[in-house]
Amino acid sequence: MRFRIAALACSLALSFISFPAILGAQATPLPPGTSVPDSSPEQSELQTQANPLAGIESDIEAKNYDKARALLDTYLSAHPDDARALFDRGYCDDAEGKTAEAKEFYHKAITADPKQFESRFALGLILAKEGDPGAREQLQTAASLDPNPPNATAKAQALRALARLIRNIDPDTAKQALLDALKISPETPDDTLLTGEIAEAEGDHDLAEQAYRRVLNIDPQSSEASAGLAHVLIEEKKYSDAEPLVKAALTRDPDDPALNAQYAALLAAEGKTDEAVTALEKLYQLQPKDRGIARMLADGYAQAGEIEKADALYAELLAETPDDAELEAARGQILIREGKYEQALVLLQNAVKIRQDDPDTWSGIAYAASKTGQYNLVIQALTARSKLASETPATYFLWATANDNLHRTKEALEYYELFLKLASGKFPDEERQVRQRIAALTK
Repeated sequence: MRFRIAALACSLALSFISFPAILGAQATPLPPGTSVPDSSPEQSELQTQANPLAGIESDIEAKNYDKARALLDTYLSAHPDDARALFDRGYCDDAEGKTAEAKEFYHKAITADPKQFESRFALGLILAKEGDPGAREQLQTAASLDPNPPNATAKAQALRALARLIRNIDPDTAKQALLDALKISPETPDDTLLTGEIAEAEGDHDLAEQAYRRVLNIDPQSSEASAGLAHVLIEEKKYSDAEPLVKAALTRDPDDPALNAQYAALLAAEGKTDEAVTALEKLYQLQPKDRGIARMLADGYAQAGEIEKADALYAELLAETPDDAELEAARGQILIREGKYEQALVLLQNAVKIRQDDPDTWSGIAYAASKTGQYNLVIQALTARSKLASETPATYFLWATANDNLHRTKEALEYYELFLKLASGKFPDEERQVRQRIAALTK
């Protein structure tokens, strides 16, 4: 349980590390032709003649979005398939946070011109912000195209956005995208931070640690680098090195969700259960609708022996997702600790219908079945468990007592002996009972 809390907290901490500012709406590339405005009236006239959208794009550059939107609507009524105008129209909405409308125009622009960089990039940014899996396709396509007019900064932004989006699911491709971005633009601290995150995803802790320390040398206040370095150190079980990093960052930013998750991970890894629960409660207050945090807190309550609180939280989570095998198994184990064996059996048996590969769930079924006198079910559960994990003193004891109650004396005696051999004095009360029972059966 302790490992699970730590692993979940570390994962959660990394998930709170936000996309850089390039994913904001205002990072959408300027409309084509507006990147390098020319102040010459003669040149402006020539540009307007060559490009009927030039005047509208000047309004967009000046952030006169309402005027540009009205002019674009008129223009698009006569030219509905003009990809450039469709992108410009989407940009007006995007810049003002009207993402649903912006997405519609970007999609239309891509349909009109599948090779248009600007709409692919802009749509990819919105989808990435929304957590839409379609973001990868748009950003990857954008990264393979060229802006019009050529714009190395925008191209590098697309490559960086792609790298950050897929850094955990495809670190090799992310690394190459970042390298391609660095070929056309200078390295920034965000790039170094991203290098660390990609290295972590690849399991290269040494490189990740170097990258995070480089960021902290430049910006000692970087919460993201502190969280990343702490995560690496926790993975390497260097808890004493990780703790001052996290505490210092929390002093600067006490309500940062990533840092609070990181602190909870550290405390759980150190076995400081009560302190970990306190940190998780604070995190839950900050993010009350986050199911991942709620699950960690429920696990923390269970580990700390706060059974009623754990049960209540698991029950709330199951009300939202009643077919979650992990949650059913977790609450089933809590109900066993509360002595509610029949209720526990319902949840645990539901859990194994969905997921049969958890030996702890089968152990729970065996124990609850034993407590309710369902000895054939005990044997069935232990048989299933034996295919997944080695026997323990507890399982041998359950094998023995189930067979004993089913009047299978030979099998009961064999399992009682196996229990005594494996227990080796670790369970004195049960061992005494077993010896007494062996004596009774062998009279």
